[in-house]
Amino acid sequence: MTDDAETQVIGFLLVPGFSAMAFFSALEPLRVANRLSGRPLYRWRVYSEDGEAVEASNGMRIVVDAVFGADSPPTLIVCAGFEPARSESRRTLAILRQLARAGVVLGALDTGAHVLAKAGLLTGVRVSLHWEAEPAFREEFPGIEVTEELFEVDGRIFTCAGGTAALDLMLDAIGRRHGPALAAAVSEQFIHDRIRSSHDHQRMELSARLKVTNAKVLSVVRLMERNLEQPLGPEALARQVGVTPRQLERLFAAELGVSPQRYYRELRLTRARHLLRQTDMPVIDVAMATGFSSVSALSRRYAAHFGEPPSRDRREDVASAVS
Repeated sequence: MTDDAETQVIGFLLVPGFSAMAFFSALEPLRVANRLSGRPLYRWRVYSEDGEAVEASNGMRIVVDAVFGADSPPTLIVCAGFEPARSESRRTLAILRQLARAGVVLGALDTGAHVLAKAGLLTGVRVSLHWEAEPAFREEFPGIEVTEELFEVDGRIFTCAGGTAALDLMLDAIGRRHGPALAAAVSEQFIHDRIRSSHDHQRMELSARLKVTNAKVLSVVRLMERNLEQPLGPEALARQVGVTPRQLERLFAAELGVSPQRYYRELRLTRARHLLRQTDMPVIDVAMATGFSSVSALSRRYAAHFGEPPSRDRREDVASAVS
């Protein structure tokens, strides 16, 4: 058996609505590493803000070991989902700052980076979080560098996109601490045939995601995704790829089944919905950030596309967050 001093203790702070996939993808590799090595390489403790069981985004309730702040593990990982603000009380943020001053290694899964950012702990740190939450995070914390990598390790802070990326994060950590052979053996236990590095990107290549191979269409979609706040007109988009607006219309109809204007508008509306549900930005600011000239312009398009106006969508989301 390994001495207690050789066992790495990892704490997990569960935020209500946390991603169960990310949490178990981080926890299970530790269990398997212990089993395969025949030694207690890792031990873990699970915390909640009040010491009570925490409900994940899928409705599963996880019983915790202690109230957050009861003790100080050498490493603490904040596990969140799409409502990270539900665990951003003054007490929790103060404890996180205290742990950072004490030299605790701090990590975050999925949108757990939002909690660390609220505590002021991500200044000058490269951050990874789930791609869907990235736009809202950038709006709220414009001074923090966000990458598209699966995970980032920056000094005593590490962040991860969540989902199965948490498995790769832990396999990387196991490999660095106990050697690549053990990491590979743990990976094989999960039928995970390749340990992805921190430099792997979160999302599929655009061509695979859209099932489109036409280079001109893909180039225009990339332009659209990079210019949501100040949308480019049909002529400008077509000119960028060397076709006429009419030719671009035909290409989009053939490859995506919609017009370029409709595809662009739906991208902007989807971004608006993410900002409404994941930030407290005023609706007028959301409209400006997604290229709509006014709240009324956004509201008309939003209601036509999603079946309800932005104000109602936000109100229901906030109500569910505090229920």
